[in-house]
Amino acid sequence: MKSLQERGYDWEELKRSKAWEDRDRYLDVFVDSDSRMYRDITQSQKILINFEGALILSFVSFSYSESEVDDEDDAVVASEEEESVVEDIVYISPTPSGNVYFAEHFDDVSQFNKKWILSEAKKDDIDDDIAKYDGKWEVEAPMKNGLNGDLGLVLKSKAKHAAISARLDRPFKFNVKPLVVQYEVNLQEGQECGGAYIKLLSQGKQTADLRQFHDKTPYTIMFGPDKCGNDHKLHFIFRHKNPLNGTITEKHCKKPKDRLEEPFKDKLPHLYRLVISSDNTFTVSLDHKVVNEGSLLEDFTPPVNPPAEIDDPEDKKPADWDEREKIPDPEAQKPEDWDEDAPVTIPDPDATIPENWLEDEPEMISDPNAEKPDDWDSDMDGDWEAPLIPNPRCEGADGCGPWKPPHINNPEHKGKWRAPLIDNPNYKGKWKPRRIANPDFFEDKEPYKMTDIAAVGLELWSMSNMILFDNIIITDDPSVADAWAAETFDLKRKKLDKDGESLFSRLVNYTNEQPWLWAVYVIVIGLPIVLILAFCFHCIEKEEQRRAAEAKKTDAVTPDDEVLQEEVAKPTKSKSQLEVQEVVEEGAGDVNEEEADNEEANKDEVASADAGDAPSSPKKRTSRKE
Repeated sequence: MKSLQERGYDWEELKRSKAWEDRDRYLDVFVDSDSRMYRDITQSQKILINFEGALILSFVSFSYSESEVDDEDDAVVASEEEESVVEDIVYISPTPSGNVYFAEHFDDVSQFNKKWILSEAKKDDIDDDIAKYDGKWEVEAPMKNGLNGDLGLVLKSKAKHAAISARLDRPFKFNVKPLVVQYEVNLQEGQECGGAYIKLLSQGKQTADLRQFHDKTPYTIMFGPDKCGNDHKLHFIFRHKNPLNGTITEKHCKKPKDRLEEPFKDKLPHLYRLVISSDNTFTVSLDHKVVNEGSLLEDFTPPVNPPAEIDDPEDKKPADWDEREKIPDPEAQKPEDWDEDAPVTIPDPDATIPENWLEDEPEMISDPNAEKPDDWDSDMDGDWEAPLIPNPRCEGADGCGPWKPPHINNPEHKGKWRAPLIDNPNYKGKWKPRRIANPDFFEDKEPYKMTDIAAVGLELWSMSNMILFDNIIITDDPSVADAWAAETFDLKRKKLDKDGESLFSRLVNYTNEQPWLWAVYVIVIGLPIVLILAFCFHCIEKEEQRRAAEAKKTDAVTPDDEVLQEEVAKPTKSKSQLEVQEVVEEGAGDVNEEEADNEEANKDEVASADAGDAPSSPKKRTSRKE
């Protein structure tokens, strides 16, 4: 091991450092309380440990002083930020700015009652007692973790049809600007089965009276979460109008790649956003993170544009069309020695009856101790027979009764013969109907231009209640939606993070602001762990060497010897041999006592001297019997 001078360190400077004064406290981390184990550490190792402690303490002191001097302004700013976080988060009902078609924060109950309309319609084709939209809606604060003064629209009932809607300030027309739809949902009781989506109702005669809003009211877009069982969905459906015949078809967006289970069970507010651009692209975001995106032309089922060609529905496969690639060889013949009737298994011809098999003894015998019941009626019950019991004579035998050899696989068994397959000379391939031009073909290159939107509605059926909707906004500018979220949803998440922040998370956040602290943690925590492990392995190795040395210079029984004595049979000894053994063990004990009194520096010399005296000890000492 290199000395400190060889490593380039000043010994006198090290001894004058403050860390050197605290070396005993630092060594307590690494050195066991057993003084014998501490003596096993060499002097150079003690110096190394003391120096490492000095290095760590000096680095921490330097880092702290440097940060305190150089980052004084940053510390002032950080303290001001910390004071602001401690204060309660203030919520003020947001006022939308920019080009907004609809905005609702539900904080003003009187305005809500003027704007929103409950449905009075009934669903078709179902019983009257469940056809009504009689679900209960209330404007109230969240059940927990709400901001002071923040209210939302809550679906209070479950297993009931509920519908409510409000008209936009002005219809949204799909011209050039994007459509941005954003709203919050909090499944305060989780979700078993049901939806929390919104419908953007199409402009037209059927949406003129929102009191008749029901499940078949035309909509342009349906967007939002939905769940039943293990099927978690984030819907984006738009209704496309066929330019040829005017028929309407629902187009369903592809599923997101990531699973979206957490919003259905964490009982926290979540922010949903849909953006549809004039270039026929879309993005779906959850809590400001894009979870789905794509093209209106390519990522919907069924596709917007039908295929240019289709299979001819009038075309039929010819009767002589052979689709078989392989056929049995017509010229193949079954071999003469092929026995299709040979059994799968046969009795083993080499098996012999065991010697202890009692063929004349039955396996079961009548119970000799059984007696016919007194109420036994032979006319009604038949002749009485004693119950059977296992034959006691068969208990020690290999078996009783007739012996049969075991079965083995029959080497002659081949099964049913089949002719080998060959290529079909008449194979024509898989038949397909011919393709013809699609009479219903059209090409809509701008599916973005959907039906104008006149209103927003919630038409739901859910097996969970207390579903809270909040902060709905429809605009054509994503920055307007960002500002709206910053004044609403972002404050809620900030409050949740503040309420759930632990000491550890605060430490991590502060460390992220001061990245140099990670290096301090690695050195202060990681380096001592490495040194402790190295020291422990060193002590274990020293202990094994010490035990091995003691085993060589003493005849006393060690734990390994005890195990060997249990496994190996002990030889018989005469009385005189036992007396000699007793004298030898007493001599060995004296040797051990003498070794314990000697200094550790002379262990090898004393060990060699004692090892030479041990065989002569029976001559110097006599047994108690003698």
